[in-house]
Amino acid sequence: MLQVTVWNENRHEKINPVVAGIYPNGIHGAIAAFLDKAGVAVKTATLDEPGHGLTDEVLRNTDVLVWWGHTAHEEVSDETVQKVVTRVLDGMGLIVLHSGHFSKVFKKLMGTSCDLKWREADDRERLWIVDPSHPITAGLGEYIELEKEEMYGEHFDVPAPEELIFLSWFEGGEVFRSGCTYRRGNGRIFYFRPGHETYPTYHNEEIQRVIFNAVKWAAPVKRARPVYGNAQPLEKISKK
Repeated sequence: MLQVTVWNENRHEKINPVVAGIYPNGIHGAIAAFLDKAGVAVKTATLDEPGHGLTDEVLRNTDVLVWWGHTAHEEVSDETVQKVVTRVLDGMGLIVLHSGHFSKVFKKLMGTSCDLKWREADDRERLWIVDPSHPITAGLGEYIELEKEEMYGEHFDVPAPEELIFLSWFEGGEVFRSGCTYRRGNGRIFYFRPGHETYPTYHNEEIQRVIFNAVKWAAPVKRARPVYGNAQPLEKISKK
């Protein structure tokens, strides 16, 4: 069975009653609940746990890591960041949600600032599916519409996506590359934009389906990493 860990700062839920009302068990709890219902073996980890909840054992037994962060990116230790990056290179899948674009983990894997425009003004968001053949879009229609969300706008300073799955339009006129895939080493990465903490986005069944589909897509291929460095010849090299 696929082993998934959902990581969340779990800070907004403790200090903002609006967020606590929407996600009484935390954003991580809400995501874990629908993944569990879908038949995934899931556990959670949060920032204030020892090792940020991402011990060597947890990471070793995680096939796909789901990451949500916002206000405390800098509190994640560089040691933990490197452990996560190494696991991705070894084949662990990574799903980065919403403001996780600014996490140390995502920025290290992308090699760019990952900056963007934003606005909190209850914009309507329409996520158009621009790659309908992709497995992450399985079971969806032409688009997903969210009544209210935080706006993210271009330019999004990330490498050109290997696959662009969703393109968002916002009521204020902006567009955004909201569903992007990457490969780093043996690992697959999916960035998915929706999920501001003061909106019930992760209770939306279509958003849940995207995340579940993405977890399945990002599942690791069981193989060793390629061998690098000086290599001995496989065949005898003749000397002339």
